[in-house]
Amino acid sequence: MANTLKKIFSPDIFIWFYPLLLIIPNIALDFTESYSILAKISNVLFPLGIYCLIMSLWKNVGRTGALILFFALFYGAFQVVLLFLYGESIIAIDMLLNVATTNVEEASELLINLASAVITICVLYIPSLIWGIILAVKKIFPNKKKRLILRKTGFWLTIAGVLSIVAGYIFVEGFNISKEIFPINVMRNTSIAIKRTVATENYHNTSASFSYNASSTHPTDDKEIYMIVIGETSRADNWQVLGYDRPTTPLLSKREDIVAFPKVLSESNTTHKSVPMLLTWLSADIFNDSIYTTKSIVTAFKEAGFSTAYFSNQGRNHSFIDFFANEADTTVFLKDDGNNHYDAELIELVGRYLKTGNNKQFLVLHTYGSHFNYIDRYPADASVFHPDYVPLAEAKNRDQLINAYNNTIVGTDKLLNKLADILEAENATSAMLYVSDHGEDIFDDERERFLHASPVPTYYQIHVPMVAWMSSKYKNEYPEMFNAAQSNKDKDISSSASLFNTMMDMAGIKSNYADKSKSLVSHCYKTPARVYLNDYNEKVNLKRAGLRETDFEQLHKHGISDK
Repeated sequence: MANTLKKIFSPDIFIWFYPLLLIIPNIALDFTESYSILAKISNVLFPLGIYCLIMSLWKNVGRTGALILFFALFYGAFQVVLLFLYGESIIAIDMLLNVATTNVEEASELLINLASAVITICVLYIPSLIWGIILAVKKIFPNKKKRLILRKTGFWLTIAGVLSIVAGYIFVEGFNISKEIFPINVMRNTSIAIKRTVATENYHNTSASFSYNASSTHPTDDKEIYMIVIGETSRADNWQVLGYDRPTTPLLSKREDIVAFPKVLSESNTTHKSVPMLLTWLSADIFNDSIYTTKSIVTAFKEAGFSTAYFSNQGRNHSFIDFFANEADTTVFLKDDGNNHYDAELIELVGRYLKTGNNKQFLVLHTYGSHFNYIDRYPADASVFHPDYVPLAEAKNRDQLINAYNNTIVGTDKLLNKLADILEAENATSAMLYVSDHGEDIFDDERERFLHASPVPTYYQIHVPMVAWMSSKYKNEYPEMFNAAQSNKDKDISSSASLFNTMMDMAGIKSNYADKSKSLVSHCYKTPARVYLNDYNEKVNLKRAGLRETDFEQLHKHGISDK
């Protein structure tokens, strides 16, 4: 029986097969990443040598593979899924944090459309893991001489890898094994992700003493209502009011009391970074560790004497967004009941809140907007573009995906139009700002990229819609604000830098943290340099962010500066 098992689950084959299995992501990354030749050589030889050495150390090779090298197996499987999803890049810090903060609903929606990746993982890694477990449990060991040959092979591969690394540091500018050798780079990213998670857990302590020292400059007796509406995954290219050739925003397009900004870029393609920048004084210039000591615009309005509310159609994920929501006097997360809700349901919450009769009111609405799965974001009877049913998110189904995606924007159009009508009916000095956190790839070019939050952003993920609305009474009292918005609308804008400052300026709230040069309702507005907050929370220009030539072509096509 033992001999039969040894023939079927040969440990002599396993000790060679397992290191080669683990090196598959390295080989794939050598093709997808723009590494130097020395980096590519190092990325294969050094890890392969280490895997061979580790596999040869103990006679219980099944235990070595299934237990000791399990981390490499796990990272390898994760990396393969990422390459299926985005076609490039290592497992980024933001990707690890996204996994930690994504709710079960979002994850299940995504996995359903990653069938090919899941099948590949099952075929490549699950049988190998079972193989190792059987060898370990049954204590089936390889031939000692063959294990010694593996050890010698691992030794020389490691030596060759070390030499190529040394050559890389000598001859290649910027060469860094912690960024270019898998899984060393991912282990480093995991460490940083853990540190950020711990810092986030301690946020309440590190931000406790923060204050905007905010005060209102507007008359105390004036009834004022200000609202921020944060969109989700909505990209500017599909907004009719911004030049799209399909009627996705028919209601907003008819209004004369809005200003739509066509040249707005987000400084992040991830919700857990973009929304904190939108709701605080921070941007890519000053994000880094400052996020752990900063409170949101909700606190600024509270300090200025406003009653505040935060209504969300997102799920809680114990991140900064949750913390900012809890700063409000009234906080409601629709998904707390565990059900799917449409953004239109936020309207009822707004109506009830406005009836509380407070003279000064500030609201933040966080929508679920255009987040995949698109068809789940609007009721079936609200479908405008057909067909919109998509069996699988694949390039061949792009037309249906676009139809469904466009329907989500029609829903956002209805929401914003209704909110504007409700605020206008209050006969108050009121204003509303809408902006999406980031955009989305929908198989737009030869890269066939899909979704957002990829380690390397694209034009479609950072070009976002932004709209300002002001009530009749507001425009009568502060005509210069509406005029300034109109004069600034065709300028380059960073949503990450401007939303906070624009809303503070609109509401006449003074603070040392507010900057009029970033306010879209100020004649002092200055166009920003185009920057991006990268995986290491560093401010970089768009070329260093990883945008490709096709992305810059799209920017230039829309008259958007890339500098």
